[in-house]
Amino acid sequence: MNRLRTIAWGRVATFAVVAVCVGYAPLAMTELWPYARPGAPAFGERLLGAAVSPRYVAEALETRIGPYGRSLVPLIVHSVLGGALMLLGPVQLLGAVRRRVRLHRAVGIVFALTVYVSMAGAAVYLARTAPRDAFSGEAFWIVLATILVGTTLSVTFGVLAAVGRRPDLHQRWMLLCYGYLMTAPLLRLEWGGLPLLMPGLPMEDVNRVAVMHLGSVVVLGALLASRAMDRRATLPSDAGSWTPWPVLAVAHVAGGAGLWWLGRALTEHGAEGRRLLLAYLLPFAVAYAVMAARQRAAGRAGRTWAREEWRLHLAALCLAPAFSAGATLVLGPVVHLDRLTALTAGAGIGCGVLAFAATAVVSLRVVYVGEAARRRGAAATPATPRASVPTPS
Repeated sequence: MNRLRTIAWGRVATFAVVAVCVGYAPLAMTELWPYARPGAPAFGERLLGAAVSPRYVAEALETRIGPYGRSLVPLIVHSVLGGALMLLGPVQLLGAVRRRVRLHRAVGIVFALTVYVSMAGAAVYLARTAPRDAFSGEAFWIVLATILVGTTLSVTFGVLAAVGRRPDLHQRWMLLCYGYLMTAPLLRLEWGGLPLLMPGLPMEDVNRVAVMHLGSVVVLGALLASRAMDRRATLPSDAGSWTPWPVLAVAHVAGGAGLWWLGRALTEHGAEGRRLLLAYLLPFAVAYAVMAARQRAAGRAGRTWAREEWRLHLAALCLAPAFSAGATLVLGPVVHLDRLTALTAGAGIGCGVLAFAATAVVSLRVVYVGEAARRRGAAATPATPRASVPTPS
């Protein structure tokens, strides 16, 4: 137990993320070669076929020729630049780059522009592809569109924070943006890992299982990284909380009702529904336990700002199931989805959307406290009296 406590888990996590990104980058860049030129090397397909089975890969990708062929150029742009983003992100986190302001700014500009162009390619593909023709169907299309919007808005707010000389907020938005981008390599890992736990499950069903929890996984990772990089115990003139216990209690009640509704609705669909519910609940429970424990520890240590941020995100996490339940009720009749597809889509976007909302509230909290402190400082500074001008006698 003592050895476990002495391990630098932050460094381990950083190394793991960098390893996944560097390993995935060349696979992303070459993923669509076979569609552009039949017979071209497909390194990712070969690895996945070796990890699971060639038939598992062939059955999944044979239906992609038509949809990918209609948007091949935008998809190639998206995948190649997506691979580049996997390398640019870790570069920005290197201490040597962060200490060199001009270099950090230059790489950041390249990163932001790459995000915009890559997401534009994805947007063209989604616009040209009917939701039912997307890989794994309408639910996956909706999740992809939500990630696209979240990624684009996150990098935009990150750029605006940098222009406004708010490095703390810039850091949060860019980490959230990269968290959304990490759904791509993590999904590939699940393509290879989940069939070991669920033998015989086709890749389309693996996708449905994965989208139930990837949102909660990546946004928790972004939050952990953000809190690890923010060493402030308090904010200037930090007082009060935007998440007092009554607000947190209401969020828990709403979240509990949402979880109960989702659980009852999913279990009505037999083994498949129970599998999807389990895929949703396990990572959700881990995220909840981490946030609850961290906010409590921060409160005991008197680190009011850390406690406030953890509690804001905890409240958002609690509200995610309620949001997902509402999204399910809307998506079903509006987009004409069957019950299980609407449930999958609603659960798939809930944690990611609420994490975005929590980051926005945290940003408003920081700006509000800073502005209030500035005004109090200005009010406390006595005005300099004017020198009297003698009048001639």
